[in-house]
This record gives sequence, structure tokens and C-alpha cells, in this order.
Amino acid sequence: MRMKKFINDPQNLVSELLEGMVLAFPKKVRLSGRNILARAVPKESGRVRLVTLGGSGHEPGLSGFVGKGLLDYSVAGDIFAAPGAPRCMEAIRTACADGNSALLVVLNHAGDVLSGNIAMEMALREGCKIKMVLTHEDIAGGPNPDDRRGLVGFFPVYKVAGAAAERGASLDACLEIAGRMERNMRTLAVAVSTATHPSTGQPIFELGDDEMEIGMGQHGEAGTGRMPLKSADETAEIMLNMLLEDLGVKSGEQLLVLVNGAGATTLMELLIVFRRIAHVLVDKKIKLVRSAVGEFITTQEQAGFQMLIARMDPELIELWDEPADAPFFVKQ
Repeated sequence: MRMKKFINDPQNLVSELLEGMVLAFPKKVRLSGRNILARAVPKESGRVRLVTLGGSGHEPGLSGFVGKGLLDYSVAGDIFAAPGAPRCMEAIRTACADGNSALLVVLNHAGDVLSGNIAMEMALREGCKIKMVLTHEDIAGGPNPDDRRGLVGFFPVYKVAGAAAERGASLDACLEIAGRMERNMRTLAVAVSTATHPSTGQPIFELGDDEMEIGMGQHGEAGTGRMPLKSADETAEIMLNMLLEDLGVKSGEQLLVLVNGAGATTLMELLIVFRRIAHVLVDKKIKLVRSAVGEFITTQEQAGFQMLIARMDPELIELWDEPADAPFFVKQ
């Protein structure tokens, strides 16, 4: 099947999408070096800067969350590919200029981790004040946290750590908050149809018309197994129960729930899924204290969604509620 997308030269996808974002949101973001997006107005000197890195093609993640109360810098790689360590180092060097400190947030994917680790080594050798947190909350990776991928969990980490940094919390405090959020969240994804790589037009994986797969990775990596397509309620219950069991959630606990569309799944479908999640939590006497439904990280026109649950405490709730203003997330 011929790919149908409104693009120009595939070689220019990343530079053109970032240029478009800057032109669309000039009061929020600007370019800082090649394919590095930065806040249009830097935060006050002495406050921790948040830096992230990752491949493009997943918009709005990750660069769409550069802004007040969230990220300070996002280093964009090529389509579905991590940026190189030198460009990550460029962003870190800028973030740590004038004696400032930075927290690097990296999703657990091999290329991202390699670039992040190398950039960290370079930064520490230069004397930068920086620490790193790795997000790996996808339970489809198995029981070992090191094997778990980072999916939409980057977003709650950006939100609470970014809010703490905006308040003036120390680097160690921001790292502790980010780590606490990361340890207390779990994600699971489901797909019902594939995406195409926008540079090549090739499908990422194959899935039958009457099939779905729970446990799918961000780029279509294999999940926990295929099954016949289920209803919204059935799918929501299967995934939620797996997440609750893995996190060990008990009645009376407080949860944040995110439902993230993969790119081609409609808001109608996402809200129907969320409705069932909310009902099940009531039945289990688990408190749904915060929620978000929409597209936070996508894979082109892949159809499906990611479900995230996170155990919240009073401080994390307070930080989640703090104002934020980025191109694709505004909280008053």
C-alpha cells in the first residue's frame, strides 16, 4: 500500500516539524542548536533545568512538553531513532551554564540509554551538575525493571519533577521526586493496527483485522501475545487488572490514570475505555484522584492506546496540580 502523508523531503522531517512547532508556539519554545528545542523564556537562574532526549515521529512527545513547569530542553533524534550523544551534551552544557544544574530524563530504549549514558559521562567530566533518571514502567518487559521499556510514563515524571524545579527545589530533591514517581507507575499498551515509517513507507509490524496485541512497544515491538479483538470494556479490564496486580495496588490507595492514544485511535474510543477504568476502580474501592486522556506520545497512524496507572501521595498530587504551559499541555 502506498504511504499517504503530507510531507516533503523525508530527509527534512525532523527539522521541518520542529520549525513548525516553533512557528506555531513562538511564545513557548525556540530552537537552541540543531534539533534542540528549548523554552522561549528560560526559568530563573539557579533553578534546576529538565532535559530529555528521544526519537521523533512520536509527536507530541517528547518536544511538545517543553515549557513552564515541565521541560527546559528536548533533544530530538531522527524518526524513531535516538539523537547522538554530542547533541545531548550540547543541550546539557547549555542547561548547566552559569552554575545551573540539570536533571536528564531518559526513556529505557537502547539507543536513548546509550546516548544518555555517554552524554552523562561527558558532562560529569566537564564538571556539570547533572543527574539522570531512567523511566522503565512498561510491564510487558517482564519482572526485571531493567528489561522494561519507557512508554508514556515520561510525562508524569516531567510533570512532577518540572513542578518541583519550577518551585526552586534542589537537584537532589527533583531527582528524588522523579524517582518516586517512576517507581510508583506502570504502563501497558495495546495495538489493533500498525503504523508506517514516515521516511520509508514501510509498515512496522503486521496484525490481522480481527486481532489485537497487548504489550506492544512504542515502535511496534512484540507484546505478550495476540488475541481476538475485544470490546472496549473487556480490553480495559484485562489491562487494568494486569497493571493493578503488578503495582500491588490495594483498596483505599490513590491513583493517577492516563489513557494515551497511539495516533489513530479516536478520542471517542479513549473516553469509552477510560469510563470502564473509572468504574472498575470504584468497584475495587481504589481512589481515582487525577487523570488525563488524550495523545501524549504516538507512533504515527498506529491504532491502539497505552494505559498508565501511578500510585500518588499528597506531594505528588500537589506537584501534578501545579501550573504548566507547554505547546501540548497547559494546566492553569
